[in-house]
Order: sequence, then C-alpha cells, then structure tokens
Amino acid sequence: MNNRLTTARSTWAMRCWGLPGIVTMAAVAVLATVAPANAAKQARQAAEAVAPRQAGDPIMAIVSIKSQQVTFYDADGWIVRAPVSTGTTGRETPAGVFAILEKNREHRSSLYDDAWMPHMQRITWNGIALHGGPLPGYAASHGCVRMPFGFAENVFDKTYIGMRVIVSPHDTVPTDISHPSLFVPKPEAIAAAPRQADKLAVEAEEATRAADEAKKAASVAAKEAASLPAALRKLEQQKARADGEIAFANKTLANARTDQARAKAEELTQKAAAKAADAATQLDAAKAAAQPKREAVAATKEAAKAAAARKAEAVKAATDAKLASEPVSVYISRATQKLYVRRNTHKPAPDGGGEVFDTSIEVPVTIRNPEQPIGTHIFTAMAKTDAGLRWSVVTIENGDEARNALDRITIPQDVWDRIGPTALPRSSIVISDEPLSSETNYRTEFVAVLSNEPQGGFITRKPTAPAMIASDDGWDNGFGFFFQQRDPYVQQGNPRRRSQYQYYQPAQPMQRGFW
Repeated sequence: MNNRLTTARSTWAMRCWGLPGIVTMAAVAVLATVAPANAAKQARQAAEAVAPRQAGDPIMAIVSIKSQQVTFYDADGWIVRAPVSTGTTGRETPAGVFAILEKNREHRSSLYDDAWMPHMQRITWNGIALHGGPLPGYAASHGCVRMPFGFAENVFDKTYIGMRVIVSPHDTVPTDISHPSLFVPKPEAIAAAPRQADKLAVEAEEATRAADEAKKAASVAAKEAASLPAALRKLEQQKARADGEIAFANKTLANARTDQARAKAEELTQKAAAKAADAATQLDAAKAAAQPKREAVAATKEAAKAAAARKAEAVKAATDAKLASEPVSVYISRATQKLYVRRNTHKPAPDGGGEVFDTSIEVPVTIRNPEQPIGTHIFTAMAKTDAGLRWSVVTIENGDEARNALDRITIPQDVWDRIGPTALPRSSIVISDEPLSSETNYRTEFVAVLSNEPQGGFITRKPTAPAMIASDDGWDNGFGFFFQQRDPYVQQGNPRRRSQYQYYQPAQPMQRGFW
C-alpha cells in the first residue's frame, strides 16, 4: 500500500515537472523491515524530486551506488532525481565513466529470458543499461540501473546518444572549477566554423571527384597497356611467319630447274618479301606506339596517387571542420599514458545499434609522477560564458585533487590547437588512473570502470563480440572508419573485481512543458 501511495505521489509530481513556479516535491520515505541476515540490503528508498525551476537540456546523470539514487543535471544544477536499484552482490553495477550508447523504448532482454526493460538506455554493449524496473529499496538488479517506471519514461525523451552517465561508488556532485588547462574556445573560431565547414566540404567533393577521374584514367591506361604484350606477340608471330615464307620462296627459287618453275618461285619470293615488310612495319609501329602507353600508365598511376592524397587531405580537413560543431570528449589515462579524443558523427553504426564516433586522435601524453595515483575526475563544460566556458568537475575516485591532476598533465599543443578553439558546452575532459575498457570501440564515447570496485554485473555478462568495420569511404564523403575492436575481456579469478585489464588500445507521462 505504501509503495502504491509513493508511486501515485511521484506520478502527480512528475506530471507537474517543469511548470513555472513549480515547487520541490515533499520527500516520501518508505522504510522496509529488513531481517538481520539481510542487514547489508537496508532500504534506501529516496523520493523522486524535481528542481523548483524550469529545466534545461540534461548534460549528465550521476548514479550513486551508496545512496541508490540517480540525479540528472543541466547547466544550472540538478533538475530531477529518483531512487534506483543497482546490481546486487556478485552482480554489482560497475562504477566508472560511461555514456548513453543506444536507446530502446520497448527493450526485451536477450540475457534474462526476454525480460521487459522499458525505456532502456544502454551504457555498455555487454548489457549494462538504465531502464524502468521494480525498486525494492536496495541494490537488487543483475548489473543494470533500474529506475521508477514513470521516471524512466519521462527522462527517456530528454536524453541523447553520447550523454555522460557517471556511476559513482559514493555520493558526489558537480563542483565548479577553473584551470588554464581546460578548453578556452575562441568566439571567432566558433562563428567561422560553419562557413569553414561548408567551404571545406565543397573542396573535399571536388578533390573526391578529381581523384575518381584520375583513378578512372589510370584504370583505362592500365587496361590499354595490359593488351600490348599480346598484340606485340601476335605481330612478332606474323613477321616470323612472313620471314619463314621468304626463306621457303628463296629455297624454291634456288631449286627451280625450268623457266616456268623459276618464274613461280620469283613471284612467291616477291609476295613473301612484301608480306614480311608489311609485318615488320606493323611491328615497328606497334612498338613505337607501345612506349607512350607504358609511360601513360606510370603517369596516370602517379596522378591518381597524388589525387588520392589530395582527396584524403581535403576529406580530413572537411571532417575536422564538420566535427568542430560537435562537443568534444577527451580521455587521459595514467595506465596507458595516452590521450584519446571522441566526437559523435551522428552516423548510424553500419552493423546496427548506436552511432559512430570519430576516433582519429589518439596520442601519447606526459603525466608527471606517473607512478602516483591521479584519481578519476570528469571535467565538463556546462555553459558558455563571456570568457569562454564554465566548467564543473565530478570526482568518483580519489587520487590527487582535481586541480593537481590537471597540473600533472602536459598535453601536446597541436592537439589542443586542433580541438580547443571550437570547444562547446557538453565538451569534457576525463582524467583517470584506469585504461579504457574493452567495451570502448567505434560506436562508444568512453567506457572506463574503476578497477578497485566490484564489477560482478559487468564481468559476468557475455563480452562484446569482436567486430571489424571496413571503410565506407566517407561521412558525407568526409570520413572513413577503420577499426578493429580488441579482444573482449575475460575475467580470471574473483568475478566481483577485475584483477587484470584487457582494455581498449589504436507510469504516467509528464507534461511536455519541461525540457
């Protein structure tokens, strides 16, 4: 009865969410009687709540395993929160950094007997997701994050592919931060980006057309040259036969005993000589014509190679310019001493499910005192300011203080120059001791899990199958994708924790007046 009352109150409040003058919902706590044997599963049934203001577009969601609660944030702070049920003992929801990879309003589980998981928002390809489900008041799922059914339905239409989802072992909130290493975009670069993208797109199309024509010319020249040896052999054979006929006619003439036989032999000799001369002329002409064709093959091949290089350069420039209009995400790993960049191309993955992310930047990075933990910190550009961007940081694993973590990193200037000037709100920089999970691939932003936290729900699931994605020669004729996913991680030993890493290396709907 208490649960029904809670649901009814929550549904009423959610219907009112986002209306001007809205007030925060009154907290409703449901206390569950827990047997001593189940003391570890004490209920933490927090109430659903809505911020008393108009909500903006969501930027991130933070799931607290400790409090069994999810909170969504926009540029000005939290907007909605609700209780959740994360993974139970042995099937714990992994703590770490994720993003929404795929959404399915009416999802059925392929792992758990076709179980209904409405308003599913996937955060790993091996089956961890946010979705609507029953909430007993404590961690009880097989690794997913269950949310109240009505709440899951109402946030479903507001989130988007690539939105950050942070799963924290403890309670944490975004805190404002400023630092010289955080992107400071240039207004003039942002204003010029659309025009530059259009200009470079035209140049890329022209370069592509020229490369196609050069390739076709090289193909034609190669085909013509390919027929030369057979044609020359045929003419050489004709000349050899003509020479043989001359020899035979000369022999016949030498053996002639009568005037009549001698006359016939002389006539035969003249015909053979004319035939041989004609064959020799044709052969010489063919040899003379063959040389320019051979030279044309080399020339058109070099021209096609140069045109292909110009196309690649133009396409890369056009792709970078187009991606400049997308928020950029950077991941810096102390484990691998590398920096990785992701931008969503919004192009559907060719093998189905999710969208393709640009993965073209992956470079070494210098971290001072690399033997010392740096922690896991998620820096997010929340909104534009007169000076550039307003940033927040969420720390989910202590190592170094967030500012100190930024101080310890030296990022290649050319990378910063390439992505910093056009950085937009929702851009992010993640610094972590952890390597990228093997779940990170061409259709993910970043997936990184905390190795010192239980991960049973992640490890006990079937790993993502390896995939090879071949180039489709362009994102709007502007980006080719070549990616082979690493072998999936296979856990050895304790299934609740990861002892060795194998990782990525190359109810009622709310009113529609909110959000």
